[in-house]
Amino acid sequence: MKGIIFDGSEARATTSLEVRPPGPGEVSVRIAAAGLCHSDCSVIDGTIDWPAPCVLGHEGAGHVDEVGPGVSGLAPGDPVVLHTLAACGRCRHCSAGRPTWCRSTFGNRAAPFTLDGVPCNNFAASSVWVEKTVVQATQAVPIPADIPMTSACLIGCGVITGVGAVLGRAQVQAGETAAVFGIGGVGLNVLQGLRIAGASRIIAVDSLASKRDDALRFGATDFIVAGDDAAEAVRELTSPGDPTGGVDWAFECVGAPPVIETALQTLTWGGNLVIVGVPNATATATLPITHLTHVDRGVIGCRYGSAQPHRDIAVYADYYRAGSLLLDELVTRTYPLEDFGRAIEDLHAGQLARGVLTLD
Repeated sequence: MKGIIFDGSEARATTSLEVRPPGPGEVSVRIAAAGLCHSDCSVIDGTIDWPAPCVLGHEGAGHVDEVGPGVSGLAPGDPVVLHTLAACGRCRHCSAGRPTWCRSTFGNRAAPFTLDGVPCNNFAASSVWVEKTVVQATQAVPIPADIPMTSACLIGCGVITGVGAVLGRAQVQAGETAAVFGIGGVGLNVLQGLRIAGASRIIAVDSLASKRDDALRFGATDFIVAGDDAAEAVRELTSPGDPTGGVDWAFECVGAPPVIETALQTLTWGGNLVIVGVPNATATATLPITHLTHVDRGVIGCRYGSAQPHRDIAVYADYYRAGSLLLDELVTRTYPLEDFGRAIEDLHAGQLARGVLTLD
Protein backbone atom coordinates (compact mmCIF):
# COMPACT_ATOMS: atom_id res chain seq x y z
CA MET A 1 0.00 0.00 0.00
CA LYS A 2 1.32 3.44 -0.90
CA GLY A 3 1.51 6.41 1.44
CA ILE A 4 3.66 9.25 2.73
CA ILE A 5 5.65 8.60 5.89
CA PHE A 6 7.91 10.72 8.07
CA ASP A 7 10.87 8.62 9.19
CA GLY A 8 12.24 11.10 11.74
CA SER A 9 14.42 13.02 9.31
CA GLU A 10 12.41 13.39 6.11
CA ALA A 11 9.02 12.70 4.54
CA ARG A 12 9.03 10.23 1.69
CA ALA A 13 6.71 8.12 -0.43
CA THR A 14 6.59 4.38 0.12
CA THR A 15 4.68 1.40 -1.19
CA SER A 16 5.55 -0.81 1.79
CA LEU A 17 2.75 0.16 4.17
CA GLU A 18 0.12 -2.15 5.57
CA VAL A 19 -2.87 -1.28 7.77
CA ARG A 20 -4.64 -3.63 10.15
CA PRO A 21 -8.39 -4.36 9.83
CA PRO A 22 -10.76 -2.20 11.87
CA GLY A 23 -11.39 -3.31 15.42
CA PRO A 24 -14.50 -2.81 17.59
CA GLY A 25 -15.94 0.67 17.04
CA GLU A 26 -13.61 1.38 14.12
CA VAL A 27 -13.87 1.69 10.34
CA SER A 28 -11.35 1.52 7.55
CA VAL A 29 -11.64 4.25 4.92
CA ARG A 30 -10.21 4.20 1.41
CA ILE A 31 -8.89 7.75 0.92
CA ALA A 32 -9.82 9.58 -2.29
CA ALA A 33 -8.41 13.06 -1.57
CA ALA A 34 -6.36 14.68 1.17
CA GLY A 35 -5.57 18.32 1.87
CA LEU A 36 -2.13 19.68 2.55
CA CYS A 37 -2.03 21.55 5.87
CA HIS A 38 0.74 23.45 7.65
CA SER A 39 0.42 21.05 10.60
CA ASP A 40 1.74 18.23 8.43
CA CYS A 41 4.67 20.42 7.43
CA SER A 42 5.24 21.22 11.11
CA VAL A 43 5.94 17.54 11.78
CA ILE A 44 8.45 17.48 8.96
CA ASP A 45 10.29 20.62 10.12
CA GLY A 46 10.21 19.65 13.81
CA THR A 47 7.78 22.31 15.05
CA ILE A 48 5.44 19.49 16.11
CA ASP A 49 7.23 16.68 17.90
CA TRP A 50 5.68 13.41 16.74
CA PRO A 51 7.07 9.89 17.08
CA ALA A 52 8.46 8.38 13.88
CA PRO A 53 7.86 6.56 11.74
CA CYS A 54 4.38 7.94 11.14
CA VAL A 55 1.95 8.27 8.27
CA LEU A 56 1.22 11.94 7.61
CA GLY A 57 -1.97 13.78 6.62
CA HIS A 58 -5.07 14.66 8.62
CA GLU A 59 -7.49 16.38 6.21
CA GLY A 60 -9.14 13.66 4.17
CA ALA A 61 -12.24 12.25 2.55
CA GLY A 62 -13.02 8.92 0.96
CA HIS A 63 -15.30 5.90 1.15
CA VAL A 64 -15.85 3.44 3.97
CA ASP A 65 -14.07 0.22 3.09
CA GLU A 66 -14.90 -2.00 6.06
CA VAL A 67 -16.70 -1.59 9.40
CA GLY A 68 -15.56 -3.17 12.64
CA PRO A 69 -17.69 -4.99 15.22
CA GLY A 70 -20.38 -2.90 16.88
CA VAL A 71 -20.40 -0.13 14.27
CA SER A 72 -23.79 1.12 13.09
CA GLY A 73 -24.80 3.96 10.80
CA LEU A 74 -21.92 3.38 8.36
CA ALA A 75 -21.58 0.86 5.56
CA PRO A 76 -18.97 0.01 2.94
CA GLY A 77 -19.11 2.49 0.08
CA ASP A 78 -20.45 5.42 2.14
CA PRO A 79 -18.76 8.73 1.25
CA VAL A 80 -17.31 10.32 4.39
CA VAL A 81 -15.22 13.23 5.64
CA LEU A 82 -12.74 12.35 8.39
CA HIS A 83 -12.09 14.55 11.40
CA THR A 84 -9.28 14.36 13.94
CA LEU A 85 -11.20 14.37 17.24
CA ALA A 86 -10.92 10.81 18.51
CA ALA A 87 -12.99 11.77 21.54
CA CYS A 88 -13.95 9.30 24.25
CA GLY A 89 -17.67 10.18 24.10
CA ARG A 90 -18.03 9.61 27.85
CA CYS A 91 -16.29 12.40 29.77
CA ARG A 92 -18.12 15.48 31.03
CA HIS A 93 -16.79 17.55 28.12
CA CYS A 94 -18.05 15.11 25.49
CA SER A 95 -21.37 14.88 27.34
CA ALA A 96 -21.65 18.68 27.24
CA GLY A 97 -20.99 18.80 23.48
CA ARG A 98 -17.42 20.06 23.76
CA PRO A 99 -15.29 17.29 22.22
CA THR A 100 -12.37 19.68 21.64
CA TRP A 101 -11.98 19.71 25.44
CA CYS A 102 -11.87 15.91 25.71
CA ARG A 103 -8.49 14.87 27.12
CA SER A 104 -8.53 11.72 24.99
CA THR A 105 -8.11 13.85 21.87
CA PHE A 106 -4.70 15.23 22.89
CA GLY A 107 -1.61 13.47 21.59
CA ASN A 108 -3.62 10.51 20.34
CA ARG A 109 -0.93 8.14 19.08
CA ALA A 110 -1.97 4.75 17.79
CA ALA A 111 -0.04 2.50 15.43
CA PRO A 112 -2.50 0.88 13.02
CA PHE A 113 0.14 0.71 10.27
CA THR A 114 3.25 -1.32 9.68
CA LEU A 115 6.12 -0.29 7.44
CA ASP A 116 8.14 -3.25 6.22
CA GLY A 117 6.75 -5.12 9.22
CA VAL A 118 7.69 -2.40 11.76
CA PRO A 119 4.89 -0.59 13.67
CA CYS A 120 4.15 2.84 12.19
CA ASN A 121 2.22 5.57 14.03
CA ASN A 122 -0.74 7.55 12.83
CA PHE A 123 -0.82 11.37 12.89
CA ALA A 124 -3.61 13.45 14.44
CA ALA A 125 -5.66 10.29 14.99
CA SER A 126 -6.26 9.98 11.26
CA SER A 127 -3.35 9.70 8.75
CA VAL A 128 -4.83 10.32 5.31
CA TRP A 129 -1.80 10.57 2.99
CA VAL A 130 -2.27 6.88 2.37
CA GLU A 131 -4.49 4.60 0.32
CA LYS A 132 -6.41 3.31 3.34
CA THR A 133 -6.57 4.27 7.00
CA VAL A 134 -8.31 3.06 10.18
CA VAL A 135 -10.11 5.49 12.51
CA GLN A 136 -12.79 5.47 15.18
CA ALA A 137 -16.18 5.17 13.52
CA THR A 138 -17.20 8.45 15.14
CA GLN A 139 -14.45 10.21 13.13
CA ALA A 140 -16.10 9.34 9.81
CA VAL A 141 -18.98 11.69 9.00
CA PRO A 142 -21.27 10.80 6.07
CA ILE A 143 -21.63 13.45 3.36
CA PRO A 144 -23.80 13.76 0.23
CA ALA A 145 -22.33 11.83 -2.68
CA ASP A 146 -22.49 14.84 -5.00
CA ILE A 147 -19.76 16.78 -3.16
CA PRO A 148 -16.41 16.29 -4.98
CA MET A 149 -13.90 14.50 -2.78
CA THR A 150 -11.21 17.10 -3.59
CA SER A 151 -13.47 19.73 -2.03
CA ALA A 152 -15.02 17.61 0.71
CA CYS A 153 -11.67 16.69 2.23
CA LEU A 154 -11.03 20.33 3.18
CA ILE A 155 -14.01 20.37 5.53
CA GLY A 156 -12.14 18.07 7.92
CA CYS A 157 -9.54 20.65 8.98
CA GLY A 158 -9.19 23.98 7.15
CA VAL A 159 -12.92 24.65 6.92
CA ILE A 160 -13.99 23.35 10.31
CA THR A 161 -11.11 25.25 11.95
CA GLY A 162 -11.62 28.57 10.17
CA VAL A 163 -15.39 28.77 9.79
CA GLY A 164 -15.78 27.20 13.22
CA ALA A 165 -13.59 29.86 14.83
CA VAL A 166 -16.18 32.42 13.73
CA LEU A 167 -19.46 30.57 14.14
CA GLY A 168 -18.54 28.20 16.96
CA ARG A 169 -15.92 29.85 19.15
CA ALA A 170 -16.46 33.58 18.64
CA GLN A 171 -20.14 33.39 17.67
CA VAL A 172 -19.78 36.61 15.72
CA GLN A 173 -23.03 38.54 15.37
CA ALA A 174 -24.42 40.25 12.27
CA GLY A 175 -23.13 43.80 11.93
CA GLU A 176 -19.94 43.27 13.95
CA THR A 177 -16.52 44.07 12.47
CA ALA A 178 -13.41 41.92 12.19
CA ALA A 179 -9.80 41.76 11.03
CA VAL A 180 -8.20 38.50 9.90
CA PHE A 181 -4.41 38.13 10.04
CA GLY A 182 -2.95 35.51 7.69
CA ILE A 183 -4.87 34.65 4.54
CA GLY A 184 -3.85 31.05 3.99
CA GLY A 185 -6.26 28.13 3.90
CA VAL A 186 -7.55 28.70 7.44
CA GLY A 187 -7.66 32.49 7.08
CA LEU A 188 -9.77 32.22 3.93
CA ASN A 189 -12.23 30.09 5.86
CA VAL A 190 -12.34 32.61 8.69
CA LEU A 191 -13.20 35.22 6.05
CA GLN A 192 -16.08 33.19 4.68
CA GLY A 193 -17.25 32.35 8.18
CA LEU A 194 -17.48 36.09 8.84
CA ARG A 195 -19.36 36.59 5.58
CA ILE A 196 -21.84 33.85 6.51
CA ALA A 197 -22.24 35.40 9.99
CA GLY A 198 -23.12 38.77 8.43
CA ALA A 199 -20.13 40.78 9.68
CA SER A 200 -20.38 44.33 8.35
CA ARG A 201 -16.69 44.96 7.73
CA ILE A 202 -14.15 42.22 7.19
CA ILE A 203 -10.52 43.34 6.89
CA ALA A 204 -7.95 40.85 5.59
CA VAL A 205 -4.28 41.37 6.48
CA ASP A 206 -1.42 39.46 4.86
CA SER A 207 2.23 40.07 4.00
CA LEU A 208 1.64 38.99 0.39
CA ALA A 209 -0.25 41.44 -1.81
CA SER A 210 -1.01 38.51 -4.11
CA LYS A 211 -3.54 37.28 -1.53
CA ARG A 212 -5.85 40.25 -2.18
CA ASP A 213 -8.05 38.73 -4.89
CA ASP A 214 -8.69 35.52 -2.95
CA ALA A 215 -9.41 37.50 0.23
CA LEU A 216 -12.04 39.62 -1.51
CA ARG A 217 -13.52 36.57 -3.20
CA PHE A 218 -14.04 34.74 0.09
CA GLY A 219 -15.60 37.64 1.96
CA ALA A 220 -13.16 40.43 2.81
CA THR A 221 -14.41 43.97 2.32
CA ASP A 222 -10.88 45.39 2.59
CA PHE A 223 -7.31 44.16 2.20
CA ILE A 224 -4.18 45.47 3.92
CA VAL A 225 -0.61 44.45 3.15
CA ALA A 226 0.95 43.65 6.51
CA GLY A 227 3.62 46.01 7.77
CA ASP A 228 4.60 48.11 10.74
CA ASP A 229 1.46 50.23 10.37
CA ALA A 230 -1.05 47.38 9.94
CA ALA A 231 -2.85 47.99 13.23
CA GLU A 232 -3.16 51.70 12.51
CA ALA A 233 -4.47 50.93 9.02
CA VAL A 234 -7.18 48.65 10.45
CA ARG A 235 -8.27 51.28 12.96
CA GLU A 236 -8.34 53.96 10.28
CA LEU A 237 -10.66 51.85 8.13
CA THR A 238 -13.13 51.21 10.93
CA SER A 239 -13.01 54.47 12.88
CA PRO A 240 -11.06 57.24 11.10
CA GLY A 241 -9.40 59.67 13.48
CA ASP A 242 -10.41 57.75 16.60
CA PRO A 243 -7.34 56.20 18.31
CA THR A 244 -9.62 54.18 20.62
CA GLY A 245 -11.52 52.60 17.72
CA GLY A 246 -10.94 49.34 15.93
CA VAL A 247 -12.66 46.04 15.22
CA ASP A 248 -14.91 43.93 17.41
CA TRP A 249 -12.99 40.76 16.53
CA ALA A 250 -9.45 39.97 15.41
CA PHE A 251 -8.50 36.48 14.24
CA GLU A 252 -4.82 35.51 14.23
CA CYS A 253 -4.29 32.65 11.76
CA VAL A 254 -0.49 32.64 11.52
CA GLY A 255 0.71 31.35 14.88
CA ALA A 256 3.36 34.07 15.22
CA PRO A 257 3.73 36.04 18.48
CA PRO A 258 4.46 39.39 16.72
CA VAL A 259 1.27 38.98 14.68
CA ILE A 260 -0.69 38.21 17.85
CA GLU A 261 0.63 41.40 19.40
CA THR A 262 -0.31 43.44 16.33
CA ALA A 263 -3.77 41.89 16.12
CA LEU A 264 -4.47 42.88 19.73
CA GLN A 265 -3.78 46.51 18.84
CA THR A 266 -6.62 46.50 16.30
CA LEU A 267 -9.40 45.89 18.85
CA THR A 268 -11.97 48.46 19.82
CA TRP A 269 -13.24 48.66 23.40
CA GLY A 270 -14.87 45.36 24.27
CA GLY A 271 -13.20 43.63 21.32
CA ASN A 272 -11.76 40.13 21.39
CA LEU A 273 -8.73 38.46 19.83
CA VAL A 274 -9.15 34.83 18.76
CA ILE A 275 -5.86 32.93 18.38
CA VAL A 276 -6.36 30.30 15.69
CA GLY A 277 -2.80 29.83 14.39
CA VAL A 278 -0.52 27.29 16.08
CA PRO A 279 3.03 28.41 16.99
CA ASN A 280 5.78 26.17 18.34
CA ALA A 281 5.21 24.76 21.80
CA THR A 282 7.40 27.31 23.64
CA ALA A 283 6.18 30.48 21.90
CA THR A 284 5.18 33.44 24.08
CA ALA A 285 3.69 36.84 23.38
CA THR A 286 3.87 40.09 25.35
CA LEU A 287 0.48 41.69 25.99
CA PRO A 288 -0.19 44.98 27.82
CA ILE A 289 -2.53 43.99 30.65
CA THR A 290 -4.28 47.34 31.02
CA HIS A 291 -5.05 47.20 27.30
CA LEU A 292 -7.38 44.35 28.31
CA THR A 293 -8.60 45.13 31.81
CA HIS A 294 -9.52 48.80 31.42
CA VAL A 295 -11.78 48.38 28.39
CA ASP A 296 -13.15 44.82 28.54
CA ARG A 297 -10.98 43.38 25.78
CA GLY A 298 -10.31 39.66 25.70
CA VAL A 299 -7.96 37.05 24.26
CA ILE A 300 -9.25 33.53 23.63
CA GLY A 301 -7.80 30.40 22.13
CA CYS A 302 -9.57 28.26 19.60
CA ARG A 303 -8.90 24.60 18.97
CA TYR A 304 -10.29 23.03 15.80
CA GLY A 305 -13.06 25.60 15.51
CA SER A 306 -14.53 24.51 18.87
CA ALA A 307 -16.20 21.91 16.67
CA GLN A 308 -18.94 19.40 17.17
CA PRO A 309 -17.91 17.52 14.02
CA HIS A 310 -21.04 15.49 13.27
CA ARG A 311 -23.19 18.58 13.56
CA ASP A 312 -20.80 21.04 11.92
CA ILE A 313 -19.64 18.95 8.96
CA ALA A 314 -23.27 18.32 8.00
CA VAL A 315 -24.05 22.04 8.28
CA TYR A 316 -21.03 23.02 6.19
CA ALA A 317 -21.96 20.47 3.54
CA ASP A 318 -25.40 22.09 3.37
CA TYR A 319 -23.82 25.55 3.11
CA TYR A 320 -21.70 24.30 0.21
CA ARG A 321 -24.64 22.82 -1.64
CA ALA A 322 -26.57 26.07 -1.14
CA GLY A 323 -23.67 28.07 -2.60
CA SER A 324 -22.77 30.04 0.52
CA LEU A 325 -19.63 28.08 1.47
CA LEU A 326 -16.85 28.06 -1.13
CA LEU A 327 -15.01 24.75 -1.27
CA ASP A 328 -14.12 24.21 -4.94
CA GLU A 329 -12.56 27.67 -4.97
CA LEU A 330 -10.26 26.74 -2.08
CA VAL A 331 -8.49 24.13 -4.19
CA THR A 332 -5.65 25.93 -5.94
CA ARG A 333 -4.07 22.79 -7.35
CA THR A 334 -4.31 19.01 -7.12
CA TYR A 335 -1.32 16.65 -7.11
CA PRO A 336 -0.96 12.89 -7.31
CA LEU A 337 0.18 11.53 -3.96
CA GLU A 338 3.69 10.93 -5.27
CA ASP A 339 4.10 14.69 -5.98
CA PHE A 340 3.64 15.70 -2.32
CA GLY A 341 7.15 17.20 -2.29
CA ARG A 342 6.23 19.69 -5.02
CA ALA A 343 2.98 20.45 -3.20
CA ILE A 344 4.91 21.31 -0.02
CA GLU A 345 7.24 23.58 -2.00
CA ASP A 346 4.26 25.40 -3.50
CA LEU A 347 2.69 25.76 -0.03
CA HIS A 348 5.86 27.29 1.43
CA ALA A 349 6.08 29.65 -1.56
CA GLY A 350 2.63 31.03 -0.74
CA GLN A 351 1.16 29.76 -4.00
CA LEU A 352 -1.67 27.71 -2.51
CA ALA A 353 -4.94 28.43 -0.76
CA ARG A 354 -5.12 24.67 -0.42
CA GLY A 355 -3.25 21.97 -2.28
CA VAL A 356 -4.96 18.58 -2.48
CA LEU A 357 -3.34 15.18 -2.93
CA THR A 358 -5.40 12.71 -4.94
CA LEU A 359 -5.37 8.94 -4.51
CA ASP A 360 -8.13 7.78 -6.88
